Amino acid sequence: MISEKLQKAINEQITAEMWSANLYMSMCFYLKGEGFDGFAHWLKKQSEEELDHAYQLADYLMKRGGKAMVDKVDVVPTGWGSVLEVFEHVYQHECHVSELIDKLVDVASAEKDKATQDFLWGFVREQVEEEATAQGIVDRLRKMGDGALCYLDGQLGARQ
Repeated sequence: MISEKLQKAINEQITAEMWSANLYMSMCFYLKGEGFDGFAHWLKKQSEEELDHAYQLADYLMKRGGKAMVDKVDVVPTGWGSVLEVFEHVYQHECHVSELIDKLVDVASAEKDKATQDFLWGFVREQVEEEATAQGIVDRLRKMGDGALCYLDGQLGARQ
């Protein structure tokens, strides 16, 4: 059985993952409206991935005898500026999510719940990749400039 404190913390992360999914969906809609179908596709996939994280957390919680809950998901921004600004925000957000996951691992550690710590380490490792990917896109956008947006849009549109 999972502790009440850890159950509450995981449910908060479920809500955070759902907010992240909505954030990336909003960015997707924005860039699609700006004519960047490839960037929009990449962000749609990112949104789907965040929603999948919420499901993974809920499934884990229920396996451990806890109750998964959906709390209120706050509204997300809808305007972003340039493609570079969008992806700078993606990077900043992934850093924020890393902090949330780290704090969740700390709760599991304080509760001496080794199974949950083990489960969460998968998310810790994934966040390293998420930050690196987002930073890589930002770096490429900065180096390539606006003239290469169509090229990079096509590359990101190939994400499976």
